[in-house]
Amino acid sequence: MSTINLHRIFNPESVAVIGASEKEGSVGFSIMKNLVTSDFKGEIFPVNPKRKDIMGLGASADIQDIVSSVDMAVIATPIQMIPQIVESCGKAGLAGAVIVSSGGRETGVKGQQIEARILEKARKYNLRIIGPNCLGIVNTGIDLNASFAHLPPLPGKIAFLSQSGAVCTSVLDIANRENVGFSHFVSLGSMMDVDFGDMIDYLGSLYSVESIVMYMENITHIRNFMSAARAVSRLKPIIVLKSGRSKAGARAAASHTGAMAGEDAVYDAAFERAGILRVNEFEELFDCSEFLAKQRRPSGPGLSIISNAGGPGVMAADALASHGMEPAELSQATLEQLDKLLPENWSKGNPIDILGDTSPEAYIETAKICANAPETNALLLMCAPAGTMDTLNLAKGLAQYLKTVPCPVFTAWIGGENVDAARKHFNQVGIVTYDSAERAVRAFKNLYQYGRNIEMLHEIPIRTDTKLIINRTKAQYIIEEAIARDEASLMETTAKDLLHSYGIPTNPTRIADSEEMAVKISEQMGFPVVLKICSKDILHKSDCNGVALNLKGSNEVKAAYGRIMKNAGDYAPDADIKGVSVQAMLPAAEVELIIGAKKDDIFGPVILFGMGGILTEVLQDTSMGLPPLNRLLARQMIEKTKISKILKGFRNISKVNMAVLEELLIRTGRLMTDFPEIIGLDINPLMVRGGNITAVDARVLIAPAQIPSPMHLIISSYPWHYESRDTTVDGHDFFIRPIRPSDADLLIDHFYSLSKRSVYMRFFSPLKQLSKSMLIKFTQVDYDREIALVAVFGEGRNKKIVGVCRIIDYPEGTHAEFAMAISDEWQGKGIGASLLKQCLKAAQNKGIKQVMGLVLPENTQMQKLGKKLGFVAHRVVGGTEYELTIEFNNMNME
Repeated sequence: MSTINLHRIFNPESVAVIGASEKEGSVGFSIMKNLVTSDFKGEIFPVNPKRKDIMGLGASADIQDIVSSVDMAVIATPIQMIPQIVESCGKAGLAGAVIVSSGGRETGVKGQQIEARILEKARKYNLRIIGPNCLGIVNTGIDLNASFAHLPPLPGKIAFLSQSGAVCTSVLDIANRENVGFSHFVSLGSMMDVDFGDMIDYLGSLYSVESIVMYMENITHIRNFMSAARAVSRLKPIIVLKSGRSKAGARAAASHTGAMAGEDAVYDAAFERAGILRVNEFEELFDCSEFLAKQRRPSGPGLSIISNAGGPGVMAADALASHGMEPAELSQATLEQLDKLLPENWSKGNPIDILGDTSPEAYIETAKICANAPETNALLLMCAPAGTMDTLNLAKGLAQYLKTVPCPVFTAWIGGENVDAARKHFNQVGIVTYDSAERAVRAFKNLYQYGRNIEMLHEIPIRTDTKLIINRTKAQYIIEEAIARDEASLMETTAKDLLHSYGIPTNPTRIADSEEMAVKISEQMGFPVVLKICSKDILHKSDCNGVALNLKGSNEVKAAYGRIMKNAGDYAPDADIKGVSVQAMLPAAEVELIIGAKKDDIFGPVILFGMGGILTEVLQDTSMGLPPLNRLLARQMIEKTKISKILKGFRNISKVNMAVLEELLIRTGRLMTDFPEIIGLDINPLMVRGGNITAVDARVLIAPAQIPSPMHLIISSYPWHYESRDTTVDGHDFFIRPIRPSDADLLIDHFYSLSKRSVYMRFFSPLKQLSKSMLIKFTQVDYDREIALVAVFGEGRNKKIVGVCRIIDYPEGTHAEFAMAISDEWQGKGIGASLLKQCLKAAQNKGIKQVMGLVLPENTQMQKLGKKLGFVAHRVVGGTEYELTIEFNNMNME
């Protein structure tokens, strides 16, 4: 839904307070008081059935009684009255309403029904709702305080979002004490309509917002949330405290993957994929907020630490070590400068212990040397009330210098009453300060790690030109047949056939339903063999002693068959047992891995990788990711595990071909992407020996899909259905497909195939080259927000892009803008027309109603093409460019 209405809600020219009250202490009175005293420049209209004058502003009985237009309303009435109030607001043309009233879904079924009626009325008029059960909203940039908060936020550049009103008021208290300001302060409450995704989208577009900090209890509209967060986290930090870590999301799971991929762990994976920094504690959330409010983020891991005593410096170094980091190594030049300044017995390294009796002037000079050292990415200044050091005067002296320091600087004045005045002074002048080494280091680590995660997410993948060969038709047949038979899980042999259809290597396996057949199959395969119980009702075979290894002859096979069948019958008397699976006994694995997947109720498909075998749930050496995966994301999943170090080769264990392992994860992700019917998948163990990888056991759980592919994903996948082939007017075949992250090199070559004139026609400036950030933006596309198609000639290493066309959605969701560039030697050949037609079709299918593009007057070819396709050209008012606009009912696709 539209973010335009959100702009009107947060930047209103007039506000109605429905339920305004003259009774001091009431919610309606507090909202009125905050609006009036916040110096809000717009009009304020109290609405109260009694029409009593409130704060000299009078009062109306109904929103429709107000003659002037109103942008938004704050509603503080009993919730039973609100459906009709929202109807009135919609008729009056309001952009939205902030409902502070409680009594909704948190009270049960009746409250849910009231919320449903409110939402129905709001959607009828495209009226956005914040709340209910919220504290209100604040925009300090226009002095709007439409809340009943007990304190007004200080102005700043952080936007704070919270579902909890109590967390809002607590943050306000601490922020006022620490002199931390906010651009926006938003209590979302129950999130009936406007949610975190909507707010991230809106706040991400504002220059007044430099970072977004959130307290979250749950996510709604997860795909929209992920799309918004992935777009905005490229530009500004997003930090979240997500409560509910202790909730066991997979206590009764039916697979290893389900047991390890609990709800909270999946939130971790989702936040990381979205580029969001997750913190674990309220204190940690505020510490990061304070750092962002007062300092820029560290650009690297090099932390220099200065202390007037040895102990605090050691604590800081230990805190770094607990996060897997070390202090910056001081260069020889830095050491020589410090040697000239400090006493002979200073620490001669980092942390820099300048000793307790060193003068404040020497401390400040030490800070200058370290801040300007090339090895310093950030500087931690520490002080304890030791020796003769005057902690307050030192703080005042440092404050003067730190205004011009070239790197992020933060402080930790450790102690009680003796250092309170110094900390207070730092807060007053806007310098980051903490009361312990551990808190300071944790904030540094978090914000450095955030930057590193963003860099990793936006790395440009290496082009491999390797196409995954899969047999989707066979996989579809297997799944459809199983669902037709109402099977909840696939037999091991069928599960392996499914994996094999997607290129995942499995060992040959056959089913035996008698001793005789087990012996016959074993003899055909060759001894030794393995027998495993075969039953869709017994998911963990080892739980019932249903596995027999290394059987070397017919008699051993017969005895094992009888023993396995008896054990299984005793373990699960009602199980549907098909017999045993027979497979060759492979040499002992050097390493056992697991690749798994599950369809989470909130997040859709989730992929798991890690150490496999029967102890996988105990050792918990696993990582998770969300499809679709590429090689970079797959490699990052692997490298998060401890077992990955062994996979690189360890003593007598052979090195694993990491490219093959990455591909297995990508293939698993593709399988889960293509078939929403798969609700669980385990490949355990995935045996590794001599560098070769084989799936020796597989389990697949299925159920009819409620949502078709790819809409069951929370991240848009590669839209293969946009692929097509066409021919130029002079007979050259070319391939049209969506752009990929690995196309960066091809896109650079395409850019250099454009003449200076063509570059200017596309970018409206004499661009010399594509920067890395531009390459990332142009190739790492969110297809929920943008359509980007390329025209390609050739195959393999001879492949080249000759044309690019993209249509970018506007935030309101029904309008979009196009842009296109064709290599000069291929202009006038019909490639541009073909690309633009395909993009327009895709936009129409997404629900876009209108597409426009700016064209320079000298770009006559584009003007002719636009006219041919049904675009209408208008000269831009006050400019020289033409605006080409098309309504889809005018589109000519001939």
